[in-house]
Amino acid sequence: MSDAHKSDLLLVVVTLLAAISWMFSKEAVLMMPPLMFMAARFLIAGGVLALIALPALRRLDADQVKRSMGVGLVFGIAMSCWILGLFHGDSMGEGAFLTSLGVVIVPIIARVVFGESQPLSTWLAIPIAVAGLALLSLENGFRPDPGQLYFVVAAFIFALYFTLNTRAANQRTVTNKQGETIEKRKVPALPLTALALLTVGLVTLVESAISEPWAPTLNNPPPILMVWVLASAIVGTAGRFLLQTYAQSLSVHSHGVVILVLEPVWVALFAAAWFGETMSLLQLAGCGLIFMALLVNRWSALSRAIKGFLKPAKTA
Repeated sequence: MSDAHKSDLLLVVVTLLAAISWMFSKEAVLMMPPLMFMAARFLIAGGVLALIALPALRRLDADQVKRSMGVGLVFGIAMSCWILGLFHGDSMGEGAFLTSLGVVIVPIIARVVFGESQPLSTWLAIPIAVAGLALLSLENGFRPDPGQLYFVVAAFIFALYFTLNTRAANQRTVTNKQGETIEKRKVPALPLTALALLTVGLVTLVESAISEPWAPTLNNPPPILMVWVLASAIVGTAGRFLLQTYAQSLSVHSHGVVILVLEPVWVALFAAAWFGETMSLLQLAGCGLIFMALLVNRWSALSRAIKGFLKPAKTA
């Protein structure tokens, strides 16, 4: 199997693990403060991976550690907004589609921050996505609820995280202020994921210590709570983000984004099956427009992926 096909397969698994993690997280935040949950989830996940990655962590240089923790810092802020959106929001399916706007924003971040040129499809997708956001907000008379706002902010920060994670996971050449060419060594997937997840855990731990009460949860935790925390930490965090980082190291970010479009679809289906969630016609129309924007935004990569899968079949 080629690296490209291996990346595709792993990213499909990532979308399924991500969607399942929404369920675990929603169950957990019904029983404990959201940022406290995130701190426990990511410190456990990062600690497990750090133990496995200990020899690789010792081989990292200072620049690799700095870039990994930088990825984790951005990721931590994004996850803080995401969990607050999940805590305050009424619909996980809607939240998943709003968060998926990060896919559309990735090339904008790459253009504005890193100067990468973008195709016409990117600019065509933006107004479609904005129209989808508008429909999702019509339920409140163009007054989005706090959950929606948190999800949208998270989408922007996730876009920056996705770009930084891809750049850290791949070797590249940069030019410093003195005009010198410097080779940025790739950070292997396992230590990169471990450091990023531990950094997220520390960021959310500080946020939780400042803003949330811990005593009610620590003094009388429901027995089932630990099940949701551990499931989210091991399956939805350690496993999911390790696979995602490894898959991103095998392919460019634009191709990966196409596969990740599946995540909000899985979330909406699982939320309907698990929690019995339903959406109004306006919400469904808004989600449909956002999904269309994702496909338009990555149409060239999507068409290449389809041709790549069909070509071996024709040859056979």
